[in-house]
Amino acid sequence: MLETFYRVRKIWYMVIAVTGVPVNVVAIVILSRGKCGLSTCTTRYLVAMATADLITIVFPVILWRVSYYYFPGTFLDITPVCSVITALREAATDCSVWFTVTFTFDRFVAICCQKQKAKYCTGKTAAVILTTIGVLLGFKNVPCFFINHPVKVIDNVPWDCITKPDYYTDPGWLGYRWLSTVLTPLLPFVFILILNVLTVRHILVTSRVRKGLRGQSKAENRSDPEMESRRRSVILLLTISGSFIILWSVNVAEFLYSVIVGLDQTKYNDSQYIFQHTGYVLMILNCCTNTFIYGVTQSKFREQFASAAKYPLVSIIQLIHIQII
Repeated sequence: MLETFYRVRKIWYMVIAVTGVPVNVVAIVILSRGKCGLSTCTTRYLVAMATADLITIVFPVILWRVSYYYFPGTFLDITPVCSVITALREAATDCSVWFTVTFTFDRFVAICCQKQKAKYCTGKTAAVILTTIGVLLGFKNVPCFFINHPVKVIDNVPWDCITKPDYYTDPGWLGYRWLSTVLTPLLPFVFILILNVLTVRHILVTSRVRKGLRGQSKAENRSDPEMESRRRSVILLLTISGSFIILWSVNVAEFLYSVIVGLDQTKYNDSQYIFQHTGYVLMILNCCTNTFIYGVTQSKFREQFASAAKYPLVSIIQLIHIQII
């Protein structure tokens, strides 16, 4: 069973690498044009999320897993290089998660806190928040550079990375591991769940109040532009945060199970190993889903994507037409 899991995982990482890079690049390009009918601050959060997802695919998947499986023995396997990849991998994953939290909080303020909306929900505020979080998470993951040591040394060059044994026993490293796990993904899980519950509750209450003020009965179906705008915003919010919660749930469950049972993380059996790495694979998959969510929930995003897809064909036809003339 374990051998089959290895083979499936090897193929799965290649699939994620092949699909994840182009879909996130497409999302970044389309959203950056600012023609999807979204506010400036929302656009910046979504672009930041797509960028973090792209980096997460590049470092943990392409430069770590795909390189290990398909191109062993390259310079990426030199210990200092793979240590840098480890640190950047963790930083990119943290940013991907926390940018989702900031987006969720931004939508919460925009929908539920009208007095604070004008001050908080701006492009400038979004840029400051995203930059600050990115810098802090970058510094937080500097110690990840030092968790590995070489497997072998050839001609004074250290090769490959393996986690130091004291990473699982030293009090300092144990504290750092707990801090890392609490920051990603336990706190984001809690924040996103609470913010979503409060947002949906506010929408339901506001909807009932507005229907009452507008004298809207069940027999009437007059449109309400304000509620329609909020409905679209909530759909986008819930699909993105819901996808995050679902795809990270196995990873969180594995961590909580290992803590409660007191598992020795250096001696996993086959089923525990499969459970742990299935959670990691689903976590990486989360970095490929947002573009599809935009396409399903945002009609203007679909229009921009269709326009971009048609552009090369239209250009070729125009070029042929010019040559004929």
